[in-house]
Amino acid sequence: MIFAIICKDKPGHLDTRMNTRPAHVDYLNGLNAAGTLKFAGPFLDDAGKPCGSLVAVEATDKAGAELIAAGDPYALAGLFESVEIQPWNWVFNNPENA
Repeated sequence: MIFAIICKDKPGHLDTRMNTRPAHVDYLNGLNAAGTLKFAGPFLDDAGKPCGSLVAVEATDKAGAELIAAGDPYALAGLFESVEIQPWNWVFNNPENA
């Protein structure tokens, strides 16, 4: 099942995001290599600066998705104000159905 991990950054923590980005990208590359990552990218504020994240992962259950979210270097660095994890159904433009 696919889970969407929706994260909102703490205000004023852009430096934390940028300093932790290389480790975060390495983490996502590892998930991608394992076939776990479906897609990911940052939310942007009105000025075009990153202010959160959307990461979609394949996991057996919500507990598995929570473990993936907790292992993200951004989460470990305390970047996020909130994290929401929801099961998600990829209906339109799913490349696996093309």
